[in-house]
Amino acid sequence: MNQIQFLKDVFICSLGAFGGPEAHFSVFYTQLVNKKKYLSEEELIELNALCSILPGPTSTQTIAAIGYKIGGKPLALLTLFVWALPIITLMTLLAIVFPLLIDNNISLDFLKFVAPLAIAFVLFAAYKISNKVIKDKVTFFLAIITTAITFFFKISWLFPVLLLAGGVVAIFAYREDTMWRKISLKVSWKYLILFFLFAIGSYFLVLVTQNILANLFYQFYRFGYLVFGGGQVVVPLMLEQFVDINHYLSANEFLIGYGLIQGLPGPMFAFSSFVGGLATRDLGLFTQIFAGLISGIAIFLPGILLIYFIYPIWQDLRQIKAIKIALQGINAVASGLLLSTALTLILHNINSLASLFIVLFSLGLLFYKKIPAPIIILITLFLGFIF
Repeated sequence: MNQIQFLKDVFICSLGAFGGPEAHFSVFYTQLVNKKKYLSEEELIELNALCSILPGPTSTQTIAAIGYKIGGKPLALLTLFVWALPIITLMTLLAIVFPLLIDNNISLDFLKFVAPLAIAFVLFAAYKISNKVIKDKVTFFLAIITTAITFFFKISWLFPVLLLAGGVVAIFAYREDTMWRKISLKVSWKYLILFFLFAIGSYFLVLVTQNILANLFYQFYRFGYLVFGGGQVVVPLMLEQFVDINHYLSANEFLIGYGLIQGLPGPMFAFSSFVGGLATRDLGLFTQIFAGLISGIAIFLPGILLIYFIYPIWQDLRQIKAIKIALQGINAVASGLLLSTALTLILHNINSLASLFIVLFSLGLLFYKKIPAPIIILITLFLGFIF
């Protein structure tokens, strides 16, 4: 199989990958399954299910796993770079341009409606995920409890604990006699060891150096292994860490960057490059570029290491029904996290009738479905320019 052609197709996918993991899945199906037949529809669904169970960006891990299937570890790594590097580069450049506009007294008032637009995107994502994963009393209970807890308690360790608890509750709630079965696994532990070495090593590096670049790598690497699902789920973690705790950027700057990436193609986790670049705006251009790149790499690194570890034993793991059952609870908790984030953002950022109008107007366009996200972004910028 022509691996160069495959990477070209991955690049085409990256240019058309607007929206979250669900939208990305349709792009993969159209380009890699239906058009080029690199794998079957059943294989794509299975890989997507596997990556939904793993922490990290689902769509990025899925396309890296496809690369692994076709050409092994080297092609999986190249696939990750081709998929993520364009948007990482663009978000880093946006972070560089953003303070330059401010320093030269160039008005950014036309961006004033981007923050309400971001809230609309979060609300829409919460609705879509909830509509898909909340199927009964158990999942509804998990979503509501998660929303309440995370709305009142902004503690970072709560997020992974709640996600794991959701999986456990689902296993007990939907228990079956055939959920567990003995399987024989041949495991190579080196990539899992690397996974933990990066996590522990970056933590101690921050303690020793107190360096902002080390802290960015540590925090984004941590986000990369604490989050299940799409980039929307990482928003409350980033908001708490970089706005409320470290004060690297303001809530408005955070929301502007988050709003902008909604209208750009590629994985939403690349929003980390905008945050990293903006956090180092006072440390020089080279540091800012390096911070943007290292933030993007850090958030994707745990995901690719987990794919390297888990993919070779996937054929055996797929026989364990309990894993798929646990995912129902995990997804319900994730929907609760999104709703909590949306409520928090509304509380802190809707301070006028105009902002409320933009939220409702943008939600209407999103539900209409016939207007792509980039066009909604342009409409919002146009309204901000006029008013």
